[in-house]
Amino acid sequence: MNANLCHAPARGPVRVGILGGGMAGATAALRLADMGINTLLIEAGNGLINGPPICHLHAGGNLYREIGDDQCLALLRQSIDSVRAYPHSINRRPTVIATPVTDPGDAEALLPRLRQVAREYQRLVELDPANKVLGEPEHYYRCYGREQFEALARRPLPDRARSLDDWLIPLARQLQPEQFKFPLILVQEYGWSLFRMAATATLALEASPHCELLLNTRAMGLDQLEGGWRIQSQGPAGERVDKVDFLVNACGFRTGLVDDMAGYRRQRLVEYKAAYLARWQTPGDWPEVIFHGERGTPQGMAQLTPYPGGLFQLHGMTDAITLFKGGLVGTCEHSAQPRLPEHYRRQIDQGWQAEDVDARTRGAIGHLARLLPAFAGAEPAGKPLFGAQQIPGSDPKLRAADVSFEGSHYARVEIVKASSALTAADRIVGKLAELGWLGQPAANQPPALSPTLAITADQDPEKVEATAVHLARQRGYPQELAENGW
Repeated sequence: MNANLCHAPARGPVRVGILGGGMAGATAALRLADMGINTLLIEAGNGLINGPPICHLHAGGNLYREIGDDQCLALLRQSIDSVRAYPHSINRRPTVIATPVTDPGDAEALLPRLRQVAREYQRLVELDPANKVLGEPEHYYRCYGREQFEALARRPLPDRARSLDDWLIPLARQLQPEQFKFPLILVQEYGWSLFRMAATATLALEASPHCELLLNTRAMGLDQLEGGWRIQSQGPAGERVDKVDFLVNACGFRTGLVDDMAGYRRQRLVEYKAAYLARWQTPGDWPEVIFHGERGTPQGMAQLTPYPGGLFQLHGMTDAITLFKGGLVGTCEHSAQPRLPEHYRRQIDQGWQAEDVDARTRGAIGHLARLLPAFAGAEPAGKPLFGAQQIPGSDPKLRAADVSFEGSHYARVEIVKASSALTAADRIVGKLAELGWLGQPAANQPPALSPTLAITADQDPEKVEATAVHLARQRGYPQELAENGW
């Protein structure tokens, strides 16, 4: 809690209502409850942070060649803040970026960006040593030429990866160098456990005296009042009505439905996506691997994300794997809510058919095996992680986004990447400060907020992991997705 904030504003206790308990809504609730602000969090599902697949930070935007440097630097700063807010949710292993010879891109094209991001990381660490959460700044990335890479393939496989080179050895022993442009780039782009994030938020908010958490509860109506909102909701205990001073719309890809209830219009895109699970028993500690490719083509980017026990999460940026034909839709003039095709809405609400799981997972395995031949021996390992991602505006390439406001008492959180959630929460706090509700000495001077939250910093990592394992099993996923193997 920040000492410079007064938690008893002269107008009486402030109450903030948040609709949606995904990454955006849960993080906003954590920030507000940590500050002692009374918060009502309403989530239609049976748990928090249960949406589109999340598997890594975006600490520099290196997975996206098409975005600008400004978005990359924003993602770096937001990722650092996210590590500090969710300290027990990180899988500390690097990512390798490889450019196949079939890709038109230049393997060295990322280097100017990497140098810029590394300088910014160094600056942030000098500003606050607690920001050193991605390893030493001078080791933020490393390039490997072909001779270096081939030499690593001849080295013995270590029992555990203890150096940057160690992480490359398993990959070097499997890849065919003639299929890639050099250098290959290793970057401190860490993994991020969706289930340990969910456990972190669940444990903290259930224990907080400042958060009322309503699961399995759906908002049915909104009425704007003078100086606030009335929320009508339906839950296990029946109907209820709540009055709040400020309303946060954090409903993920369903944000437009709440905009419609509130009477606001907003242009946005919604994109349906999925990631797949496979088991591949291979020795060594594996990094995440990104094989660049042109999105939407048969050679689209392939992504291999490791977990303990030989479990891997797979993405393939083709219409047959992670992307879906007709799965990117926009708003119409009659509604702020883009409408996905019925088949995709049914999958989101009811789950997948077994034949679809098997076919698309095997397609993802084959997509990786084009470049990593031994991976053809992997087998499907469970249902996909899936969901819809909202993108404010009309640019599908947008990756760094946070929050927008309507009037003085309504905010909509529209994050594209999970690492933007804390930035959005802090902007909401800034809005409350502008309203004079936080006891600030001067209007329009939002408080300086540390990314570290007392509500999560003191958690027992073993309890977080045990809770995450329970959530994974409850949701029907392998427990390795929740375990910390690094």
